Amino acid sequence: MPLLEDNLSAARRRIAAAATAAGRDPGDVTLVAVTKYARDEWVRGLLDLGVRDLGENRPQQLTERADLLPADPPVRWHQIGQVQRNKVRKLLPAAFLTHSVDSEKLLAAIDRIAGEEGLTPQVLLQANVSGEDSKSGFTPNELRALFAAGFDRFPHVRVRGLMTMAPAAESDEVDAVARPVFAGLRELRDELGGSERLPVLSMGMSGDFEPAIAEGATHVRLGSLLYAGLDAD
Repeated sequence: MPLLEDNLSAARRRIAAAATAAGRDPGDVTLVAVTKYARDEWVRGLLDLGVRDLGENRPQQLTERADLLPADPPVRWHQIGQVQRNKVRKLLPAAFLTHSVDSEKLLAAIDRIAGEEGLTPQVLLQANVSGEDSKSGFTPNELRALFAAGFDRFPHVRVRGLMTMAPAAESDEVDAVARPVFAGLRELRDELGGSERLPVLSMGMSGDFEPAIAEGATHVRLGSLLYAGLDAD
């Protein structure tokens, strides 16, 4: 699929340019290809093009695709959408990294089930930096309280970092609208322990990943950018 390859190459070039402009190593930014609306042949095409990090919004679709795709080459599956507690047990064995732990109740459920299953899942805590009612996640103050209390209560979970989403914005307003949110997440991460304690910052999607990289994103979640024009191809 030449168009898929062109789209992926363009995305990688933009990631590299944004990282270089920020004085960062482009290799420190992971492209997570979101497969929520992707056809199976597009997903296989991404694997053929060397993509190894795939993201799904729904746990059921993640586990189904993880079962269908070949084990070689290996895929690192990222759960990027909301997770209901009754989906945790099936999700954990398949997910390399869960980006969307948005409450202490969900974190406790993941820890309990991980202990029962003998797993040590890697998770990110979702922060609602923008304060929008439409977005889930911990408030900054809730995260401060959680970190102050410590994670001894959750011995089976590895908290690797933070995730956020910026408000939707028109293309000419992205930097003004999104960048302060991404800066806010980075500043919160620094306050809670810095990059050694929390090495992963998952922020930035197809419409706003460049300001996210400028503010320190280590993982950007791209979907529509990769599949543009494929329906007509």
